Amino acid sequence: MKGTKLIWLCTFALLVFSTRAQLSLAATVEDMVASANREGAVEFYGPLQLGPEGARQLGAAFNKKYGLNIIVKFTPSANMDSDLSRVVTATATGSDPGFDVMAFPDTYHTTLWLRKLHLPFDYRKLGIDPKVIHYDNGTVSFANQFALPAYNTKILPTHDVPKSWHDLLDPKWKGGKLGMTNGTPAHLAALAAGSWGEEKTTKYVEALTQQGLNLGRLGEIYNRLLLGEVLVAVTLVDSFIFRAEKTNAPIVFAEGIEPVISPAYHAAVLKGSRHPTTGHLFVAFLTSSEAQQIWQKSPGESSAFVPGTRAYKYALGKQVTSMTQDQAKLVETLTRLYAKIVGFK
Repeated sequence: MKGTKLIWLCTFALLVFSTRAQLSLAATVEDMVASANREGAVEFYGPLQLGPEGARQLGAAFNKKYGLNIIVKFTPSANMDSDLSRVVTATATGSDPGFDVMAFPDTYHTTLWLRKLHLPFDYRKLGIDPKVIHYDNGTVSFANQFALPAYNTKILPTHDVPKSWHDLLDPKWKGGKLGMTNGTPAHLAALAAGSWGEEKTTKYVEALTQQGLNLGRLGEIYNRLLLGEVLVAVTLVDSFIFRAEKTNAPIVFAEGIEPVISPAYHAAVLKGSRHPTTGHLFVAFLTSSEAQQIWQKSPGESSAFVPGTRAYKYALGKQVTSMTQDQAKLVETLTRLYAKIVGFK
């Protein structure tokens, strides 16, 4: 009887706690919706691949979910490096950053975090999984990229497809046959901060440079793969593999190589934002099933932490390495070093 009574009391306590948590969440969302209605808009910076239609769909789903009539103003990325520099300069001098929410890869957010240019918020109050909250409550990870070597199936014979990262050091790739994007130094820096360690990875980067790398931006290397000007990209991100699938282009990952590098897209509200409450609500919304479906169709990415998504399914059973907050400073330092070693800067 005592055991039964104890179980009943524990169950009752859990029900009370759960009910209070749900009421608290509802109250928080209700207050934020009211505040967002007063703000009336949110200015959102995101990847070019989302496109005007993807942004329109996000805005419509956001308004429907919360019963809002918010104007979602989308600014597509032109050049993330220069866009970030402009925002840092503007915010540091007390000027309007130009956006409420910025969504781009985690390494870019390192720059904002180190300069304390995020506007933190306790996203757990909106029911967000703590595993996707980063940079001292400044950002939320809502989409995972995957980065691996890639090749053209119509040009590269099956027996030449790399089966490991170290296969890229084979002398047969010398003379510009390997393409490297400007995003690859950050990918390799994540390896260094994770399972490989700094010494091993730095030696690997130095060895890669001896291959006579063909350097370029992501889109450029992708096009060179299509044309056969390079045979293998050291890393390509899965959004370009998704693009290839949609257009029936013969560009695929060299599957089976591990660890798989997984940069993450984070969204954050900026310090000095003109519509901060709407911004925080919008950042949280990006992890919802509604937003995930839209994001998965446009840029072709989704969260590996949301069951059922393309990213979640892809990551299952694979050794995946991602940057953590405590690795961010090291990754930023090594990204600059590796970019210089290979010849980007």
